[in-house]
Amino acid sequence: MIEDDAFQLAGRTFRSRLIVGTGKYRDFAETRAAVEASGAEIVTVAVRRVNITDATRENLLDYIDPKRYQILPNTAGCFTVEDAVRTCRLAREAGVGDMVKLEVIGDQQTLFPDVPATLEAAKILVKEGFKVLPYITDDPVACLKLAEMGCAAVMPLAAPIGSGMGIRNPYNLRIILEQAKVPVIVDAGVGGAADAAEAMELGCDGLLINSAIAGARDPVAMARAMKLAVEAGRLAYRAGRIGMKLYATASSPLNGLIR
Repeated sequence: MIEDDAFQLAGRTFRSRLIVGTGKYRDFAETRAAVEASGAEIVTVAVRRVNITDATRENLLDYIDPKRYQILPNTAGCFTVEDAVRTCRLAREAGVGDMVKLEVIGDQQTLFPDVPATLEAAKILVKEGFKVLPYITDDPVACLKLAEMGCAAVMPLAAPIGSGMGIRNPYNLRIILEQAKVPVIVDAGVGGAADAAEAMELGCDGLLINSAIAGARDPVAMARAMKLAVEAGRLAYRAGRIGMKLYATASSPLNGLIR
């Protein structure tokens, strides 16, 4: 079932439904090893924090081959519409591409997105031809608006960035999935493989994970664990789990018993 389960995003086809970040690793070499172990085909990079535009300095793209991976520039660290839009334009001018992860942060402590600013920036970027993947709260109304304005996907958080708290509100995610007209990619909050599998079993199209991998005791091993969890969760979703019941149901049929 996995073999015929391609992931369609922004007009491209991917085999892996796991997107990984490149922040918080010890060095670029560890980043590369973890990315390889994850099996991811899309790698997101904070344009304002990681060098991908200056070829005269050590560059992440020396370790993460853009011919092998889809580089997804993101606007991490942007607190205004203007900064986010400018960062996306910079990435496109640097030749990284026009598929971008949009973040407009509204609060320094929680790193929750500024929803009105995210909607405004997304509208500008879509109009300019960008394929926008916005980081947003798990708000069904905001997600629906972003999809209707032409975003390539919506990326609701599961919990605060880097918190590792897991899926805090599966009910909102279910509503978002029911209304979704574009892929739903859970972004932020995943702590372990069980969280990744849970999100995929809910029916989410993909996951973006950074802190849970980079901050693990063994990031490369955790990257492998997340790869397997995403695959298992997706397969379980497609297989269709049994319903929950209050009372037991015999595993074996009761007719034809030996007497």
